[in-house]
Amino acid sequence: MALQGLPNTLSNHLANRAVCRFAPTCSGSAHPGTLLAAMLAYLDAKKNDARFVLRMEDIDPSSVTDHWRSTLLKDLEWFDIKGDCFSWQSENTSAHESMMDQLALTQRLYACNCSRAKIARAGQASLAGGWVYPGTCRSLTLQDWRSSNANIRINLEGIKISLKDQSGADLSQEPSIAMGDPLLVRKDGSFTYHLAVVADDHLAGVNRIVRGRDLASSSAIQVALRQLLGWPVPSYRHHLLLLEERGQKFAKFHGAVCLTDLQKHYSPDQLRGVLAHACGLIGQARELSFHAALSVFDWQSVRSDDLVMHWDGKRLSF
Repeated sequence: MALQGLPNTLSNHLANRAVCRFAPTCSGSAHPGTLLAAMLAYLDAKKNDARFVLRMEDIDPSSVTDHWRSTLLKDLEWFDIKGDCFSWQSENTSAHESMMDQLALTQRLYACNCSRAKIARAGQASLAGGWVYPGTCRSLTLQDWRSSNANIRINLEGIKISLKDQSGADLSQEPSIAMGDPLLVRKDGSFTYHLAVVADDHLAGVNRIVRGRDLASSSAIQVALRQLLGWPVPSYRHHLLLLEERGQKFAKFHGAVCLTDLQKHYSPDQLRGVLAHACGLIGQARELSFHAALSVFDWQSVRSDDLVMHWDGKRLSF
C-alpha cells in the first residue's frame, strides 16, 4: 500500500495533529478549478500546521487513463503542490476490501440489478443532480460481496446525519432520502467513489477535509459510512467554485481551458496570484509564491459565492 511519508501506524503526536488532503480524480488535465481547490487545501493545511496528504484518485474505470494519471501529477508539480505524504488510490485496494468486509458485518449490504434508466424513471431528483435510488432492491440478500456479480449498495434507511460545515452551511441530511442508498461496488468489481474516499481518508488519518462545494451534498453519505464503522468524523469546509457560462447555464470551469493553455501565458506565481485575487485573498492580481500566499491566507477573506470566469485564449478574467 503506497502511502509514502506516512507510517503504517500513526504516532501519538500525529494522531493529535490535523491531517488534511487534496485528492483530485485523474480524469483530465488540471484546470483553474482544480488549481484553486489545490491551493486552498494546501494553504489551509499549512496555516493549521497540518500534515498534507496528496492522493491521486485513479480507480474510476470510466474516466481514468495512464495518460491522465501522469499528466495531472505533472500539472500539480508545476503549480508547486507537494504533499507531506503521497498515495495512488489504486494501491489502496486492501483498505477498500477491508472496509467492505466490515460493512458486511452490519448486514446492510445488498445486491442491486437496477439500471440507470430504471432509477431515472422513479423520478426522485437527487441533491447532487441525477436521480435518487429509491431502494428497489433492498430486499435482495447478499451472501458474499466478493463473489457477487451485481452492483452492491448499502441500506442507509433510517440514518439521519447532523453535520455543520465550517463555513456555516448546514450539511445535515437523511442520505437515503436526499441521495439514495449509495453504490459501493460495481458489478465489474470496481469500487466507487464513496467507498474508496472514506477508506482512503481513514487509512491516512485525515481529520480535516477542504474541498469544493460541488461535493458538499455527498458529505452526509460519507459520514454515515464512518458512523456505521465507528470511525471518527472529520471536520468539513466546502469552498466556492469557478464557473463558466454555457448559454443560459453555468458549469464548473473545466473544459474551457487546460493547464497546457495556461502555461503559455502564466508562470506558477502569476497564476497563483490570479486565483488568489479571484477568490478574494488579495486585492489585485500579482505574482504570488505559496509563502507569500500563506501570509495573507484567511478563510474570512475567501469569497463564499461562486465566481464566473472567462478565458479569451490568453488571459483569465472574471
